[in-house]
Amino acid sequence: MLGLLLSLSHLALDTRSETPLYKQLADAISSLIESSALTAGDRLPATRELASQLGLNRTTVSAAYALLEESRQIAAQVGRGSFVAAREDAAPAAGRDWGSLLPPPEAQPRPLRSKIEISFASSSPAEDQLPLSPFRRVARQVIESPEAAEILHLGSSLGYAPLRRYLLKEAAEAGIARPGDDLIVTNGCQQALDLLARLFARPGVTVLSEDPVYRGLLRVFSRSGAELIGVPVDHSGIEPEALEAALQRHRPKLLLVTPTFQNPTGSTLPLERRERVVALAERFQCVLVESDIYSELRYRGASLPTLKQLDKGGSTILLRSYSKIGFPGLRVGWAIAPRPVIARLAEAKEVSDLHSDQLAQAVLLRFAESGELARHLERTRQSGAERLHAALDACARHLPARSRYTRPEGGLNLWIELPAPLSAEAVLRRAQENGVTFLAGPYFSIRPSHTRSLRISFGGLPPEQITRGIQVLGEAAESELAADAAGNDLEPAAALV
Repeated sequence: MLGLLLSLSHLALDTRSETPLYKQLADAISSLIESSALTAGDRLPATRELASQLGLNRTTVSAAYALLEESRQIAAQVGRGSFVAAREDAAPAAGRDWGSLLPPPEAQPRPLRSKIEISFASSSPAEDQLPLSPFRRVARQVIESPEAAEILHLGSSLGYAPLRRYLLKEAAEAGIARPGDDLIVTNGCQQALDLLARLFARPGVTVLSEDPVYRGLLRVFSRSGAELIGVPVDHSGIEPEALEAALQRHRPKLLLVTPTFQNPTGSTLPLERRERVVALAERFQCVLVESDIYSELRYRGASLPTLKQLDKGGSTILLRSYSKIGFPGLRVGWAIAPRPVIARLAEAKEVSDLHSDQLAQAVLLRFAESGELARHLERTRQSGAERLHAALDACARHLPARSRYTRPEGGLNLWIELPAPLSAEAVLRRAQENGVTFLAGPYFSIRPSHTRSLRISFGGLPPEQITRGIQVLGEAAESELAADAAGNDLEPAAALV
């Protein structure tokens, strides 16, 4: 990496050239790869680091990396960075034909075009809002503590014991955890969903979920072999009448709900719906799984009780995470459920990964106990409110007439439904040509549907980029409407007889 930085530090990018800066940078890195100055496996600098070194905007470096990835000269690895890819003209390794043995890859969103500058695709907090200075301080305290050797040794599959005690105490004081409950720490909410699928979902079992739904949930339960049935979501969350009909018809074992700032729609269940969902789950003897990873990101309005708080029968499993309110890369989530369920989850987890990263858990515990998490949350809510206001204001000003969109009071996402005859995929193609991307509705659909819908994830962008991005989206939609109207005008008139 240092070699690449040194090689590029003397690069003279021509701001007057007709060739965009990102293309000039991509060509320079490509030349280093072609000349073998960079070889397969070499790690490229982080976009922020290289941008600082070269005096460029970070989005310029991101666009250059995207162009290199599109040409398959580099490969991005989630959570690790970008690396020089192996040359495709290299001689294939001797041995098995792995392509014929492996299952086909899952369908993914279309690759980003090379000049993407504003991405609404990731439901994550803003990178520049992470509280790095206090995090470094508390991390150093943990590493230098007498408990460091124990923390860095093998731990329990249930998680770091002091963090478990802290989280259980908080949950009990809030009326969430009951005397018969226990808690397991997981590698984010995604692992908790995977463990639950292993426990409850198998071929022949029916699982109900909101539709549209978080893609990670969709993938986990689709792979389990269980039949995943979608229940419609409106501006106030899962529809109770549709839920009751689905419960009556399918008699599922599991019901999965995100009652607060649902992903992807941003909708929130009002109190009366929450009570009805809990009552229906109890009536039909269905295990209720509540994903509650966004509720701390409320920017206005009153907080609502969790489904687990409302459930007097103890049939609700609550999932929470530090990923959306703290540090996405640390992967610390947890589940609260009756002790027999937690014990079985721990067994499944031990088979998968033995135990979670105790160092990350210990640092987050110190971060929370020191008050830094509360201070960070307050700052996050203030900036989140500005971002949400920018998104809603831009939707009102720039989306085509007859567009509909959710108006969340917090979270990181909102859901847009475009007017007919538009399709989100067609608008996406036009928007990408102008540097903006998002995820279209079918990506979140249990069954082929939501073709006119799309998710805007605003949490990671500054307000000015949110405004500009939605303006570009609106212009792309208007262009599609104009093209459709022009096409209809070209239809031959019927003969008069």
